[in-house]
Amino acid sequence: MTTLHWTTKPFDALTLTELYALLQLRSEVFVVEQTCAFQDIDGHDPAALHLLGHTDSGDLAAYARLFEAGRSYDQVSIGRVVTSPCYRRQGLGQQLLTQALAQCQAQFGPQAIKIGAQLYLKEFYESFGFEQQGAGYLEDGIPHIYMLRPAPAVA
Repeated sequence: MTTLHWTTKPFDALTLTELYALLQLRSEVFVVEQTCAFQDIDGHDPAALHLLGHTDSGDLAAYARLFEAGRSYDQVSIGRVVTSPCYRRQGLGQQLLTQALAQCQAQFGPQAIKIGAQLYLKEFYESFGFEQQGAGYLEDGIPHIYMLRPAPAVA
């Protein structure tokens, strides 16, 4: 099992090498692997916190964007959740989402989190407490659903 080293950075703190790697990974998976021509560089990166998971050798193996409430949705949100094809089947998706949820709470406080998830990942996200919200929809020809993870109870 691969253990990753995690960093969370605002857009302006990313190095050119980090920016290149995350754009390369997103393109590799969302454009090439999923054969989906879409505008990945959508203007939202400057407002996001970027969660990067690097291997010991420095490869970017997992990535996600985190947004405060009011940026993508009324709630805090997570997007562009991706693991490198080179590192799949090693539990990195679970590590990535665990880190994303922890960083959302650390950065934005205990709030509800909304995502637009690919339908085939519904059970994966449900295992982290997300619940489907409304009917499905097509985004760039891929079935998606909105999912919401309620805010944690405050003790």
